[in-house]
Amino acid sequence: MNQIRPWLYIGKYRDTTDLLLLEAHQIGAMLQLAELVEHPGITSLYLPVDDGVPLPYPMLKKGVDFVKTQKDQGRKVLVSCGAGISRSATFAIAALKEIEGLNLSDAFREINLHHRETLPHPALWKSLCDYFREEISYSKMLALRRATAS
Repeated sequence: MNQIRPWLYIGKYRDTTDLLLLEAHQIGAMLQLAELVEHPGITSLYLPVDDGVPLPYPMLKKGVDFVKTQKDQGRKVLVSCGAGISRSATFAIAALKEIEGLNLSDAFREINLHHRETLPHPALWKSLCDYFREEISYSKMLALRRATAS
């Protein structure tokens, strides 16, 4: 699990099952994209998102709205998927864009800076670009990833 902002974390499925880890980071909400895991006192939303499949707009909006609402209520939010690489990164990028007003490139850079595993699947990246009406090619996103790593 990696902290992106004081209120935003990104991780993998295994992180959602570790209550001691969640408590240590004071996680109050989880957007889960792999499988539902529930803990007392932690608000959870599970969205059945498949990697490599374009995101329906209502699902992307529901996930981003959940993160925004939880942040507004003062909760730290963990966004998680199976490996913490693609689906969770996609929703974390969208949340930063929506909440902080960043463009997709800057939101991607911020996530990748703190979570080096970040690599949205091409179909998910295209879904973000379509949803936010920004044209950033997948190859440009990969170049941003390489530049952030160096």
